[in-house]
Amino acid sequence: MDARTAILARLVDALDRSQREPAPPVPRDYIQVGESAPGSEPVVEAMVESLEDYGARVRQETDEAGIAEAIDDLLGEARSVVVPSGLPEYFLEAARRRGREVRIDTRENPLTKADLDATDAVLTSSRLGIAISGTIVLDGEADQGRRAITLVPDTHIIVVERDSIVTTVPEAVAVLNENPTRPLTWIAGPSATSDIELVRINGVHGPRNLGVVIAH
Repeated sequence: MDARTAILARLVDALDRSQREPAPPVPRDYIQVGESAPGSEPVVEAMVESLEDYGARVRQETDEAGIAEAIDDLLGEARSVVVPSGLPEYFLEAARRRGREVRIDTRENPLTKADLDATDAVLTSSRLGIAISGTIVLDGEADQGRRAITLVPDTHIIVVERDSIVTTVPEAVAVLNENPTRPLTWIAGPSATSDIELVRINGVHGPRNLGVVIAH
C-alpha cells in the first residue's frame, strides 16, 4: 500500500467512526462576558492598550470638533482619501482639510483597483471593537463601505463609537449575529506578517498604518 492510499484509508476510517459515535461536548470554560459594561472606562482603557500594543495610533475625543481634529491629524500628509458614502458630513470635511482630495466609493459607482491603489488613505466608521484582543470589526454598511477600500490604501483611519466596544469575542459575536449575512472584516492593528526569518513586514495584506478615533 502506498502512502496516499494509507492516508485516505485512515481518513475514511476516522470519518466512519465519527458518524457512529456522538461528538464530545465542546468545552466553553473561556471568558464569555466581561466584568465591565460595554464602553465603560476599564473596557476602553483595555482597548486602547491593545491597539497601541499593535502599533496603532489612538485618539479619544468627546465632540464633533475633537473627532474632526483627530481625523485630520491621523490622516497627516495623505493627499487623497477614499470614503464610503454613509459617513457623517463633518468626517468628510475633516478629510478635506489641507487640500486633500476625497473620493467617495459607492456600490453603484465603485472605484477601480487602480483608483484605490493610487489613493493614500481610507476613512471609515466601524461596527464594534473588542477590547480583549484590540480587534475592530467592520460589517460593510454604508458608513464602512466595501471591504476592498479598506485593504488597498496604505493608511486606514477608523472611528469607533465608545459604546460599541465590548470586552470579549463572544459578546461581539452576539451583536454581529443580529445581522448574520453582512460581510465582516476583522482588523487587529496594521497589516503585518513575518517571513521565515521572523522579520516583520508591514502592509502585505492591508494598510501599513492604522489610526483609531474612539468617539465618546
